[in-house]
Amino acid sequence: MATGTVLATSVSNGGGNSCCKSGPGYASPLAAMSGPREKLIYVTALYSGTGQEKPDYLATVDVDPNSPTYSSVIHRLKMPYIGDELHHTGWNSCSSCHGDASADRRFLVLPGLISGRIYAIDTKTDPKAPSLYKVVEPKEILEKTGLAFPHTSHCLATGDMLVSCLGDKEGNAKGNGFLLLDSDFNVKSRWDKPGHSPMFGYDFWYQPRFNTMISTSWGAPKSFSKGFNLQHVADGLYGSHLHVYKWPEGEMKQIIDLGNTGLLPLEIRFLHDPSKDIGYVGSALSSNMIRFFRNSDDTWSHEVVISVKPLKVENWILPEMPGLITDFLISLDDRFFYFVNWLHGDIRQYNIEDPKNPVLTGQIWVGGLLQNGSSVKAVREDGSTYQFDVPQIKGRSLRGGPQMIQLSLDGKRLYATNSLFSAWDRQFYPELMDKGSHIIQIDVDTEKGGLSINPDFFVDFGDEPDGPALAHEMRYPGGDCTSDIWI
Repeated sequence: MATGTVLATSVSNGGGNSCCKSGPGYASPLAAMSGPREKLIYVTALYSGTGQEKPDYLATVDVDPNSPTYSSVIHRLKMPYIGDELHHTGWNSCSSCHGDASADRRFLVLPGLISGRIYAIDTKTDPKAPSLYKVVEPKEILEKTGLAFPHTSHCLATGDMLVSCLGDKEGNAKGNGFLLLDSDFNVKSRWDKPGHSPMFGYDFWYQPRFNTMISTSWGAPKSFSKGFNLQHVADGLYGSHLHVYKWPEGEMKQIIDLGNTGLLPLEIRFLHDPSKDIGYVGSALSSNMIRFFRNSDDTWSHEVVISVKPLKVENWILPEMPGLITDFLISLDDRFFYFVNWLHGDIRQYNIEDPKNPVLTGQIWVGGLLQNGSSVKAVREDGSTYQFDVPQIKGRSLRGGPQMIQLSLDGKRLYATNSLFSAWDRQFYPELMDKGSHIIQIDVDTEKGGLSINPDFFVDFGDEPDGPALAHEMRYPGGDCTSDIWI
């Protein structure tokens, strides 16, 4: 689709002035907030990397408090292969296609990060029991594009799907880029133009009204797939850059060097309002939240708006422990953002009505390496030690640290899993291999701010029929604030 066509579609859809709701999703982010309450969540669940030779699966979780199967897994769609490492997911169509009567949010795009396969999952025929529609084999992707290690997917207003790929078949970051799939999951081409590949790959978000897409940097798959080694950061095998692309042409127009303040920038989100040229990125290792913004000359700049200080610790692999911000999201009204510190164990809520000056409005500890009973302790300046109180839920102790999060459309319920990536789980939270993951739900005060645990919701993936599994990313059938983009 030509640029002019995209922009014309942007104007007719983005403001919510369409004559009728003819396509998937919602006319605007605020309209989405009035959507129905979530009743199901699809969750990627893994055996890859756990030592169990079983296929990963997509779990359907009942989150309807009026249902007799509330807070439980009600269906498991097993993949046909072993060793996929299911990770992040997306939709074939979303609110970017809201004005397109032919578009249908039917298929969940489910990449296997390690295997390189991409599964198309039919969620419409039976939303409670999704089924496998198609498999895009890694051989086809490699032969046509040279890409491997697929990660993030986003639907496009054209009907195509864009998937970030983190390396070549050997796991070198040098071979990474972006894969285009058509509406029936056929491999079309690379999206990034020759000579315009990012230095490292991970997440991305596009904002068509400013003809811009920005991607982030994790690291070389041959490094992160074996666990985290701090020396690999010094060796240049991890990223610290944002890559600014001309949208939808695929030409890189700027590289933003975040330096030591932005080591391992992972999740990236623009504000949901498509007229805003502002967004945030979470730097995992530096544990900073970074705001990026457009300048008057159409270049982009950045600034650190929140720094999570490393804690002095004892009985750990290093004398200081970073928070490790591994996920964050923005509420659909752009009033709050939420992020997790996977190692420290807390979830935070900030008011961002002044985007330059986020204000902490809620914080809760739901796991981490520093919870009471752990051998690891934080050390104060005077040498005394302390740990954090982490409550039990339904008599179960919380294990691991909060990792992926998903927010209800109305912004009042925040769901959290605790698996990051199997090799890193094994390294930092080995108990997850034996006890599995869990999902918890946090009640959110959207008036004054504040977070509290829902004592009635706990999905224990340690109790799965085939043994303990690792639960990662979550999606609602009707879309959510981390999959939908408005144009």
